[in-house]
Amino acid sequence: MAPTAIHETLGVTASKKRPDADSATRETGESIRLSARSAAYTKQTSGAAPTYIQANLIILPSKYASDFRILCQRNPVPCPLLAESAAVGSWDALRSWIPGVEGTDIAANVDLRHDCPKYMVYQDGVLKTSHCLNIEDKWTEDHVCFVIGCSFSFETALTAAGLMPTHTAHGRNAPMYRTSLPLCPAGVFMDATYIVSMRPYRKRDIEKVRDITRPYVATHGEPIDWGWEAVARLGIKNISLPDYGEAPVNPSGTELCPGEGSGDKELVPVFWGCGVTPQEAVQRAGLEGTVFGHAPGYMLVLDVRDRDILQH
Repeated sequence: MAPTAIHETLGVTASKKRPDADSATRETGESIRLSARSAAYTKQTSGAAPTYIQANLIILPSKYASDFRILCQRNPVPCPLLAESAAVGSWDALRSWIPGVEGTDIAANVDLRHDCPKYMVYQDGVLKTSHCLNIEDKWTEDHVCFVIGCSFSFETALTAAGLMPTHTAHGRNAPMYRTSLPLCPAGVFMDATYIVSMRPYRKRDIEKVRDITRPYVATHGEPIDWGWEAVARLGIKNISLPDYGEAPVNPSGTELCPGEGSGDKELVPVFWGCGVTPQEAVQRAGLEGTVFGHAPGYMLVLDVRDRDILQH
């Protein structure tokens, strides 16, 4: 995480690195979960526990589990399924969907009701509670949790290559946007569209960014689009006003706008599939009952490492 490399690539100075960068190298997936469980860790998780996979959660009444599983299978880029509850109602054990990886390898000591720093609660498809610390009092024996890969997982590799995302460098949450790109439907999940996360990069670095993130298929893989023209192609209304997360910034920490740099040094938005997509699908479907998700940017940090899930 050498500040000189970051400066050369994106212009982020050493003074802008996350204030907890040194302690982050000592964090593990379990330590983040235990801290979240005790309500000691309540911040967003970009840059936390480097090399440990981070994940999105969606927790549904069991009658929707089969449809949701198919939704993930049909839409593996925005909804890469890593694991689910070991049984209906189980909040402390996982069944793995990663070949060759057991549920206990994904997260051995886990409490799905507490281990995200913050949660969202939906009732009959409508958001009722935002950024609550736990969902223990609302969990039932009929709930099934799905664990979905998160693009925060490849940010360690980008940073090691001198390509630290600007939101990480400035201690911010990643910007996330609704798009007009449709999901392949499954059962009750109709008319849903992709949510994407965005990280700005110089044009000259895009192929390197693609190469680095491509093997992370279980956590969205390489970008789905890039460039200022992609904003319109994806149907994003205003890049300065994300639907989730925080407004995007350039390397100096000011508002991201077109026209910074020229030629291959131009700074452009780069978009990835995002695991907030299922929460959008839940709202579009108007599911009956209580549904939970992680608060965008406040992920479940797992025990499995990035080296365990890479595809080459």
